Amino acid sequence: MEIQFYGADCVAITYKQTRLIIDDNLKSLGQKVITKSSDVGLYTSSMTDDIASKSIARINIANPGEYEVGKISIYGIDARSHIDESKDRKGIIYKIIAGDLNVIVTGHIFPELDEKQLERIGVVDVLIVPVGGHGYTLDAQGAVKIIKQIEPKVIIPTHFNDTTLNFPIPQDTLEDALNNMGMQAQETVQKLKLKSGDISELRQLIVLEKS
Repeated sequence: MEIQFYGADCVAITYKQTRLIIDDNLKSLGQKVITKSSDVGLYTSSMTDDIASKSIARINIANPGEYEVGKISIYGIDARSHIDESKDRKGIIYKIIAGDLNVIVTGHIFPELDEKQLERIGVVDVLIVPVGGHGYTLDAQGAVKIIKQIEPKVIIPTHFNDTTLNFPIPQDTLEDALNNMGMQAQETVQKLKLKSGDISELRQLIVLEKS
């Protein structure tokens, strides 16, 4: 498995010739769409009608449910978004299983998970979680709450300040977010290549450079 980061919440997960593109809303933030016609688009919010990349991907997933694409299993778990009322569920947590690896992508969710959600999430190898805050997405404290609940082995932060993107609300810098999380990066890489045997039982935070 390979994981790349493109800014905001947009990441690509590639496994055995299948590439998933998660939350490619880069055009709305002032950059080019990175989705290609061979890709599978995943969106962590059901409110995706105006996202340009949806017209490009060969398959789009923007709802809870179970999906099989190539050799990847995808489970969309409904969740309260960070701005939802308590009864609403407009967010989607994605559980992506490729080989022996279980990757969780949270998107902009409310950081308190219930027992049913935790049971569906299960054991987590990699957590991809936003940290930018200011009401636009999860902040560092919310990310820590999720980390404590699901206990991932690898943490990848996203959606921190990026001067090349036009965020409608300023985001925390990565440095400030990590300080507020009380964590530091064990490694910074441009592309994360993972096999199940490569992951230590010790929790580690890895920063992905923007591709």
